Parts: sequence; C-alpha cells; structure tokens
Amino acid sequence: MASDIAQPAGTHGAQIQHPVTSTGLPNMKLAMWLFLASDCLLFGALISTYVLYRGSSIVGPYPSDVFDIGYTSVSSFVLLASSLTMVLALSAIQRGDQARMRIWLLATAMLGMTFVGGQVYEFTTFFHHDHLSLTTNLFGTTFYVLTGFHGTHVAIGILMLLSVFGLSLGGRITQDKAETVELIGLYWHFVDIVWIIIFTVVYLIPTGK
Repeated sequence: MASDIAQPAGTHGAQIQHPVTSTGLPNMKLAMWLFLASDCLLFGALISTYVLYRGSSIVGPYPSDVFDIGYTSVSSFVLLASSLTMVLALSAIQRGDQARMRIWLLATAMLGMTFVGGQVYEFTTFFHHDHLSLTTNLFGTTFYVLTGFHGTHVAIGILMLLSVFGLSLGGRITQDKAETVELIGLYWHFVDIVWIIIFTVVYLIPTGK
C-alpha cells in the first residue's frame, strides 16, 4: 500500500508520452507534416509545369504514341493496394502484434518495389522503342522529371519500410513506438495520393496529340 501512496496520481499504467508542440501534435509528427507540405509545393510546381507545356511539343513522340493506359493502370492499382497493407501494419503494431506488422510492412515494400520496377520498365520501353528521352522534346522533359521525382519518393519510402522491418527484427519497434510506423504511413499515403493526381493529369487527360 505504501508503494501505491508514493506513486504520483494518474501515473499508474500510463503509457510513454512523446514530446508535443503547442499545436498538440508530437514533435516528429509535426515535422513530418511540414515536410509533406513542402513536398506538396514541389510536386505542385512540377505538375503545373507539365500541364503548362502539355501539347506544346513540336516534334514527337507524343503522349498518345507511347502511353499504355492498361499497363499503367495495373501498376497504379499495385501502388494503391500498398496503402491498405500500410494501414494493416500500423494497426498491427498498435495492438502489439509485431509479427503481423512485419508481414504487412514487407508486403507494402514489395508492392512498392513492383511499382518502381514497372516504372523502370516503362521508362526503358519509352527510351528504346519510342526514342523518348529527357531531351527529345518538352513532353519528354516534363514527363520524366515529374514521374521520376515521384518514383524517387517511392524508392525512399521502400528504404524506410525495410529499415523499420529490420529494426523490428531486433525488437526495437514495440507497441509504445507505434508512432514510427505511423509517420512512415503518413509519408506512404502522401506518395500514393500524389500518384493518383499524376496518373489522372498525365495519363488520363488527353493532350490533343
């Protein structure tokens, strides 16, 4: 009973509290939101540039000459499916189920790698078969920069996922550190949402050529 009296009120069974800012958000989560906000500006500039110069190329090939909408749609579905596995990974660690978290993290990384592999194949086909390079025309320049910038973000996300997977094998990602998985989830969902916009603007909206 003496130990109960000595224990400060409200601390019994309390979980570890992470430092928070004046906004009420944990420091790391606020930093991630600020990073994503800055990334929104970068992607906004690249997408705006693509839209501004779409249809302005005076020499081919043009989008209608190279795009395979069916192929890219499947690749897009794979990336969007990874958002579901990311949600399942976060849900698992919040329950303290590290084994299932590792499964879903690995699944998310594999789906991401499938998407990046598909993008590399697409770029290779455009270059060798359709002779579209970064310097061929305005379409090639804006297309490769925009989609390549996004692909780089996906690759970074994959490295983050694999890093957390490795840390979890050493028992360093526990239930009270679920915020780490949540932060990576925020980044991953952001990358997926950006791709929806890119896919719609670049692949689905016709350019007239």
